[in-house]
Amino acid sequence: MSQPITDRMRWTIADLELLPEDDRRYEIIDGELLVTRAPHWKHQKSINRVANALDDWSVETHLGEAVPTPGVIFSDADNVIPDVVWISNERLATGLDQAGQLIVAPELVVEVLSSGAENVRRDRELKLRLYSARGVREYWIIDWQAQQMEVYRRESAALALVATLFPGDEITSAMLPGFRMPIAVLFT
Repeated sequence: MSQPITDRMRWTIADLELLPEDDRRYEIIDGELLVTRAPHWKHQKSINRVANALDDWSVETHLGEAVPTPGVIFSDADNVIPDVVWISNERLATGLDQAGQLIVAPELVVEVLSSGAENVRRDRELKLRLYSARGVREYWIIDWQAQQMEVYRRESAALALVATLFPGDEITSAMLPGFRMPIAVLFT
């Protein structure tokens, strides 16, 4: 009599080293391998716009740095590539490993939704849970197709939805004093 196999494979950072270098993005959340292809042009444009706005503000204030698509290694089984992060200088000072990957939670993570139910589930559920558990203070989800941004902020011990913004709105944050970005620039 054979026994059913109920344990799923748990991927680790070491397993990623064995995968081919190509146009796919490989991420691991709770040991689950997630693979995505190069995103839509408008997805990339939204990333560029929010990264540029955060970077311009960071250059002016000298409070931190904004970077598009960095690797963030939370653990051996949680290795992701957010679309944009902003991290304070204080956190960044101790937050990089020898390979230049973030090993601490940035204060802000931005994800732009890709088409497809699995991609949306990854950003709205899996990554929201991961970022919440790891101490991210704000999480912005940009939906370029619906032309809106959801803003999650840490309330007590978890990220909670505090606003859904549309093209007529602008994003501000107490964590980023003086930062203002019209939502419309993400979609034009």
